[in-house]
Parts: sequence; structure tokens; C-alpha cells
Amino acid sequence: MPDPSVVRKPRYQSKRWPGMSGWRFAIYAVAFACVAVIAVRALLMDVFYIPSGSMEPLLKEDDRVLVSRTDYVSGEVMRGDVVVFDGRGSFAPLGDGGLPEVLAGVAHFFGLGVSETTYVKRVIGTGGDTVACCDSSGRLSVNGNAIEEPYVFPMDAASETDFEVVVPEGKLWLMGDHRSESFDSRGLLGAPGGGLISEERVVGRVTHVLWPFERFTVIPRPADHASSAGQS
Repeated sequence: MPDPSVVRKPRYQSKRWPGMSGWRFAIYAVAFACVAVIAVRALLMDVFYIPSGSMEPLLKEDDRVLVSRTDYVSGEVMRGDVVVFDGRGSFAPLGDGGLPEVLAGVAHFFGLGVSETTYVKRVIGTGGDTVACCDSSGRLSVNGNAIEEPYVFPMDAASETDFEVVVPEGKLWLMGDHRSESFDSRGLLGAPGGGLISEERVVGRVTHVLWPFERFTVIPRPADHASSAGQS
């Protein structure tokens, strides 16, 4: 039996890197936090910068908005939803995936740049809808029913361009709220695809204005808009 009164020397411990365990913990904590943020932004919600006034008065230039990526996992895109979407191949040319595009995407992710291929617009027509403008009262109609659009920028017409389009299944017709300043589906009527956006290109639904703080607000889904243009 060892003598308990004998003081034993502790095992040799290297003093080369004092505090190394603390640094290692900090590195692991930062790495975990980064992975968590990436996972949340890729799967649940993201923050986007508004670069123009095409969605005024709801969204203003320099606003930051929260976008839910989960609304359409089990639900459908609804008329009246404000959505962020990837415009490559429709609103913007397809990129070649080169280094500049990758770096621009990384900068955008960290809030250091503005994506030139990501857009925010309002859903006016979904698959199967006939969207037309304008009727004798200057209103936009969906499936033959004129719709009220209280979100349109004051003094703007519903559209300065007359059109009528049938939206195929899986596609969307999108317009900005500041109709006189918005480049949207109307501007691509003569282009391949006719201004229609694939639902697969939708990143998510805008749910909140986050910044600036004095403009913080919840952006609800306008169910009345969705139901007012029922199938005819």
C-alpha cells in the first residue's frame, strides 16, 4: 500500500503553450457559431439588403429585411406575398460561376455587398392565373376580377404597360409596388420566358423589416388579396 503521507510529484506538463486549451476552446466556439449561422441562413431565415425604391412605400432603399426560407417548404406561394428570388436566367443573365461571382456571393452573405441577381417583388399571379391590366377603371385584374392594391405607391398607376398573361403551373408573375420605378415581369414580356419566374427560384418570403430600427415592422401575408382573385 502506498504511504499517503508521501507527497507525489505531479506528472510532467508542458509549459510551452500556456493557455492553449483556452484558445482551442475559443476557436471551436467561433467555428461552431459560424456553422450555426450558416445553417440558419441557409435553411431557416436570412437577411437581405434593399438596394432600390422599387418596393416603396413598403420597403425603402437601404432597409434590411428578414426572409423566411421555411414558409414554402410545406405551404404554397400566395398572391400578395412579398418574396425574394434568384433572378438569374430571367431578370438577370446566368453567371458563369467564376471567381468574381463566388466572391460577390460571399460578400453578400456577410453583408459587405449587394447581390445583383437577387430581387424582391410582390406575387401578383400564380400558376393557372390570368393577369391583365388595365380595366376601364385603370385597375389590375386576376382571373377577370379587379383587385384592390393599397400597397401601390401613391399616385402610381396599376401599370403604364397594358398586358394580359396566363401564368403556367409552377411559375409566378411578379411586380414591384412602386410601379413607375420597378423593373419586373412587365419589362420582360417580349423576352424568353415572358417575365415569368419559376417557383423554384424563390428564396423565401419577406416577413419583417429589421433595419433601421424605427421602421421595424411585421409584413403579414395579405390573405384578403389572395382570396379576392379567386379562380373564375
